[in-house]
Amino acid sequence: MFVDEVVFKVKSGDGGNGVVSFRREKFEAMGGPDGGDGGHGGNVILKVDEGLNTLADFRYKNFYQAENGTHGKGKNQRGKDGKELYLKVPPGTLVYNDDTNELLKDLKDDGQEYVLAEGGKGGRGNARFKKSTRKAPKFSENGEKGETLKVRLELQLLADVGLVGYPNVGKSTLISKVSAAKPEIASYHFTTINPNLGVVSYDEYKSYVMADVPGLIEGAHEGVGLGDEFLRHLERTRLLIHVIDVSGIEGRDPIEDFEKINKELKEYDTDLSELPQIVALNKIDLKEARDNLPEVKKELENRGYKVFPISAATGEGVDELKYYTGQKLESIPEKERDIKAKEDVLIKPEFMDESEMQIKQISQSEFEIVGKLIDELIEKTDFNNDASVQRLLRIVRHHNIDKLMKKKGIKDGDTVIIGPIEFEYVE
Repeated sequence: MFVDEVVFKVKSGDGGNGVVSFRREKFEAMGGPDGGDGGHGGNVILKVDEGLNTLADFRYKNFYQAENGTHGKGKNQRGKDGKELYLKVPPGTLVYNDDTNELLKDLKDDGQEYVLAEGGKGGRGNARFKKSTRKAPKFSENGEKGETLKVRLELQLLADVGLVGYPNVGKSTLISKVSAAKPEIASYHFTTINPNLGVVSYDEYKSYVMADVPGLIEGAHEGVGLGDEFLRHLERTRLLIHVIDVSGIEGRDPIEDFEKINKELKEYDTDLSELPQIVALNKIDLKEARDNLPEVKKELENRGYKVFPISAATGEGVDELKYYTGQKLESIPEKERDIKAKEDVLIKPEFMDESEMQIKQISQSEFEIVGKLIDELIEKTDFNNDASVQRLLRIVRHHNIDKLMKKKGIKDGDTVIIGPIEFEYVE
């Protein structure tokens, strides 16, 4: 099954907590601090596997979580890091933050990796807080929480050449003739419902990738017949082969077909309509096609197109088309997708205010201290440990919270809240 768009959530591992511990030896009941750090949480990592060509593996699961780091131990034993979670994706996968629609990464090369969610850092044990003025710290840090992200993956086929045209004009037959691709072929519309890829060899040690995109119809750029989903796969191609049923046996005019498909390409993306096009006038094995061929070929050549009369069924003219396409590609540089991707994306909640700390008034006599610094401190503080809470308050005071409270007009007896704790303000 071909699946080209999936949405799911990921969560990296939480960091393990640091521990409060003191060395205990013979004749030394209470030695120095020896609490170890917590291990780091595992990352969630996307990795490109060229053996894949679908996102179907993600279809039935909507949440992926990496392993948490373990807590530290006494005797300066550091907790074990959580295992990283690798999610394999095919080349051509676009990675989006589904909540913001921001394009995070374009994954194209085999083995390429991208850290989707970074694991939380392990908290520090009390041994890390020992210093000359504090020989027996009785507090440690909790580990950071892992990052959570709702992600959308979109697959765009990495093909050099895209076959376009109405349904049932012979695109699938053509790709099966020039490559080892084995698409389903039948004499009814929309036989091809999934794009097919084929590697076409046209010279010694030379080849290119061709994509047979499901047949387009009028209104495709607006999603009619799933057209907009199919058109997406043409965005990376460098050259289009426009396949036309020149026989007109289905009652359609070949020139009108040509113009309508090009209109759909332009409506979807102007760049697509400006790609070089080669025209393949197919089904010349039929009498009706032979009759129409001179007029249609002349009209399209007068418009500046290179035209190849072919029969995908019998192979007539196919080799000439195949070789000309390969030679044409040699003069067309590979496309670089212009994306504004963040190379290092940290998926963390942030306060709208850019200051480290701010005071928010809840009611006439209640105030809450918030901000980036507070958010980080609360995450690391063990509120069941008095020494850990005292450390939080010392850090807040160090950042001039007293001045901020006076400036905000907080009076004696007002309630001040920091995370889950609250206290009565005394000037």
